[in-house]
Amino acid sequence: MTDTPESRLAAMGLALPLPVKVPEGLHLPFTFINIRGSRVLISGHPEQSPEGGIAGPYGQVGAALTTEEAAGVARRIGLSVLANLKAEIGELSRVAGWVRVFGMVNSAPGYAEQHLVLNGFSDLILGVFGPEVGRHARSAIGCAGLPLNFAIEIEGELVLRDG
Repeated sequence: MTDTPESRLAAMGLALPLPVKVPEGLHLPFTFINIRGSRVLISGHPEQSPEGGIAGPYGQVGAALTTEEAAGVARRIGLSVLANLKAEIGELSRVAGWVRVFGMVNSAPGYAEQHLVLNGFSDLILGVFGPEVGRHARSAIGCAGLPLNFAIEIEGELVLRDG
């Protein structure tokens, strides 16, 4: 078996959800994955259900969710990002390198562990792509609120190999 991001996901016992399905009546005038040459811009993603529906969770981390629960959500958001990316580029092995990740955490007043929440996403990316391709710059911020009251939203940027 060839060592690919997809085979690493399988070895981790993880499966990608279906690509995102925007609910009827919700107007989103943007694309979740925007490819410009070898550059890929990833719009903010919430968690998706296995069927591709927008799944939440909703509420503030530090109140509705613990740091540990939120880190698990961030990991599952990573799976959502990879599902939408794979739908656009075909094979995840086309990723030459992750550039940056930006995570927004809907935070209860005084909550200060946003960086630990985002480790769920970063650890997944490093596990799936390895330290060379998966290495990225990252920011994690706390927000007073996010669209639709999402608990976490993560965006990023990467570059593709030729072909």
